[in-house]
Amino acid sequence: MTAQWVSHELYPFDNNYLEIDGCRVHYVDEGTGPPLLLLHGNPTWSFLYRNIITDVRHRFRCVAVDYPGLSTAPPGYRFTAAEHARILEEFTFLDLRNTMMMVHDWGGPIGFAVATRHPERFTAFVIGNTFAWSKSDLLTQVFSRTFGGPTGGWFTLKRNFFVETILPANVRAKRLPSAVMDAYRGPFPTPESRRPQQIFAGQILASRPWLAEVERRLPVLRALPALSLWPTRDIAFRNRERRRWQELFPRNQTIAPQNAGRFIPEDAAAEIITAVLNWRPNHIDNDSGRR
Repeated sequence: MTAQWVSHELYPFDNNYLEIDGCRVHYVDEGTGPPLLLLHGNPTWSFLYRNIITDVRHRFRCVAVDYPGLSTAPPGYRFTAAEHARILEEFTFLDLRNTMMMVHDWGGPIGFAVATRHPERFTAFVIGNTFAWSKSDLLTQVFSRTFGGPTGGWFTLKRNFFVETILPANVRAKRLPSAVMDAYRGPFPTPESRRPQQIFAGQILASRPWLAEVERRLPVLRALPALSLWPTRDIAFRNRERRRWQELFPRNQTIAPQNAGRFIPEDAAAEIITAVLNWRPNHIDNDSGRR
């Protein structure tokens, strides 16, 4: 991946790569200060965090990773959440210590799978609307079976349904400009390139044993501070999930951007930036982590 489909004006970052287990992992590495590891979900990529990176890189070393499928994957790679977490686990050894991790959507279970295995590397979390446990409610089952299966999969593979329909419909506060939509379309020009989106949908149910193991380990992080960013108009992650994060992290501050939907960095970038810059977990002024 070279992000050649997006202009430097929209995505003003250098492209970096790291070879991990046959994958050529693309990432953004901008700024100085303690590391801020940014993890996206489905069907987005590091472009989701462009505005946040631009406005906080004077305080943080912003490292935004693209999972294999966006980055180059070797033959036999199955694009499961567990595989992405294993790649990220190796990636975090890019001298990332005293790290604050920001997660959204599938970035939650992938990131917390790593953080719970290496808690010594992490000092705080910014938790967007996400999860890190097994889900099996009716809405989850319908969504996962539909879009992870052949019928919904056809719409994903042939019609780029996640990017063309789900993404713009769940950005509530504004209409995404055509250049921004083109940037989100960019990594997915062919049906085969969209296969990881379908797999992500199926993984909500298929990876339940792995998700249960991530959940089991979450208490090792309980003492760390968390900033929850919880939009008011996300139909997938609602008050039940927000309360669960608050219970998991007693040192929790919650910001609830009004009229923001599923893709909160698009709807509420300015509010997120202000919240992150004004937040004061213990480590935030420790100028460490730059290579």
